[in-house]
Amino acid sequence: MGKHVVVGAGQVGSELVRQLAGLGHEVVVVSRSGSGPDLPGVRRAAADAADQAALTALTRGADTLYNCVNPPYHRWPTDWPPIAGSLLGAAETTGADYVMLGNLYVYAPPTGPMTEDLPLRPESVKAQVRVRMWEQALAAHRAGRIRCTEVRGSDFFGPGALDQSHLGERFVPRLLAGKALKHIADPDQPHSWTYIPDVAAALAIAGTDERSWGRAWHIPTAPPMSYRQVAERMSELAGVAMPKVGSYPAWMIDALGLANPMLGEIKHIRYQFARPFVLDSSAFQNTFGVAPTPAGEALSATVAWWRERAAAAA
Repeated sequence: MGKHVVVGAGQVGSELVRQLAGLGHEVVVVSRSGSGPDLPGVRRAAADAADQAALTALTRGADTLYNCVNPPYHRWPTDWPPIAGSLLGAAETTGADYVMLGNLYVYAPPTGPMTEDLPLRPESVKAQVRVRMWEQALAAHRAGRIRCTEVRGSDFFGPGALDQSHLGERFVPRLLAGKALKHIADPDQPHSWTYIPDVAAALAIAGTDERSWGRAWHIPTAPPMSYRQVAERMSELAGVAMPKVGSYPAWMIDALGLANPMLGEIKHIRYQFARPFVLDSSAFQNTFGVAPTPAGEALSATVAWWRERAAAAA
């Protein structure tokens, strides 16, 4: 068993901590507030991810450093560069292997299933930031200064996914209450959805398997389902009536975005729901012998988590 440092205690970071601890590893979880799962073998540390000296001190003696940080989307151009530099510097200084959690923004709008060998052609300034992060880490790997990998998933869902998930708090509570659902674009386009426990499992594998280093991987992800199909399947599993499903007109979201920075960024990702957006994760699945959680199991667990959350709040 080894020592693993997870930076970020959000929906993915916390799940990764639970999985690594469950495997018997020593885990340090780093966040601004010092939050994270309170489990045997887990140390919670308060630090700014952009503070390289603090992060380096926490990473000394670690086998692997994981970047699970998630700055607000509209602040990527300002927040990511110092954080990415701090994490990369900490890995280089301590000799820890470096695993990055990435996304699919680095590719151009797809014309078919997305594979890891697609050229990096970001469509926005924020996506360019993510490309630079990966290219800088990969350059350090190729120069022999670190070992690194990046795992990329599509839109996350599952227990713990709240306001930043299309299948989070604007979706599941409304579905369970029989209220209409509205999507940001065409609700009938095929779309890949990546389950948070599968994200954490892929990160843990990438950080402990010698075959992962020096390239990017796509996280095991179930076959695509449209927004409407997800609503239909979840309604069936939850035993509730299927709600009405529609979409917001683009002009309305753009108008609301003038007052809400997060909504204002939707225009940069609307293309992901205007055409089929399908992730091919066969390389990871075949190499490491793992499969994504079946959709029915993942959606059932998501419903159960939201119902437990509602019961606890009551």
